[in-house]
Amino acid sequence: MAAAAVPMSEQQGEQLTTSEVFFRHFQQEATAIQEEIAKIEDFSSSGGERADAVDHCLAEIARLSNEVKDASSSIPAYDKRTYSDAIKGLSSKLQDARAKVAPRQKFSFKSSFTTRKNESAISLNDATALLNEKRLNIPGNASDTSAASSFVTTPYETQSPAPEQADAVGTLPSVGDPQSQMAQAARLRMSFSQSTSVSINDHADQHIILPASAAHATSSGTLSDLHRCVVDMSSPTSTGQPFATLTLKNISQSLIVCGHVSGAAHLTNITDSIIVVACRQFRMHESKGCKVYLHASGRPIIEDCSGVQFAPLPETYLKEADRAVENQWREVDDFKWLRAEASPNWGVLEESKRLPEQVWRDVVPGGPSLGAEDVLRAAGVLK
Repeated sequence: MAAAAVPMSEQQGEQLTTSEVFFRHFQQEATAIQEEIAKIEDFSSSGGERADAVDHCLAEIARLSNEVKDASSSIPAYDKRTYSDAIKGLSSKLQDARAKVAPRQKFSFKSSFTTRKNESAISLNDATALLNEKRLNIPGNASDTSAASSFVTTPYETQSPAPEQADAVGTLPSVGDPQSQMAQAARLRMSFSQSTSVSINDHADQHIILPASAAHATSSGTLSDLHRCVVDMSSPTSTGQPFATLTLKNISQSLIVCGHVSGAAHLTNITDSIIVVACRQFRMHESKGCKVYLHASGRPIIEDCSGVQFAPLPETYLKEADRAVENQWREVDDFKWLRAEASPNWGVLEESKRLPEQVWRDVVPGGPSLGAEDVLRAAGVLK
């Protein structure tokens, strides 16, 4: 196992608790979301660019809220409310930004009631001060806090967008059938004609390839309960926009090519599998025996994991924009291992054991003579 990168604070002798590490992460992510909200009015309203920017901010707020839930076991009860209020403040700021750029109506009617302020929606500065006062006392936080702009304190009840139509991939023929690839591609193209998100659930021994025509269905993605499957979702995000968020859960002995994710990729209970993903943030929980080929602009996080090996994203799946961003694939933080020495739960996959580009390029896409089992054996998932 290769040694994990030691955070600067630990190099200087500072020992951070789990809640302190999460606080710093939350502060950084919340500030980044605020910056994205501030840019909404810079996007053109034509072509759906501004709507996409709003959707992305909504997804990022939802992601941060989920991260608070994920970390709830290590957050003191009296801090959870503060995080919740800060997220409400983010939502309020987004609501104001949407209202500012909304088209003006020619006629309007005054509401018969006024919106009352929710006193619990506080600013990020106030949240930071409260957390520091209560328990954190982290050196250097004062300067970090001053750089964060204040949240609007008016309330916001999350406005749910119109129900999304998610693709439900039904029973598919084996790729070993010479006619199956064409039939599968046609089926997926039809199922994505009205979809805005992707959902692939409850499959075994299948090879599923998302076509480029699914490029408009990347608001979110969910894969769950897959066994001995090969799933390739790289095409839609290479030709169109990345997934806003991606969730993988309960997957075993499979190879999943996730494509690109602009927000977070959340993985839970992944065993003996290969994962390929480019994302802003990578979070893996309760997983073991996995190889992760990763491009991440933020430090990857694992928790309750073992035997996870990391490698950089294969050249086959790199986009030109990826090369301009530092890949932090090996700067892994183990939330259950906060000591200065390297975590025993993860390591770097040796170059000699990484799959060659020829496998990614010629084998993983499958073909008339290559079924899911053949691909999994070539990738080393099955012996």
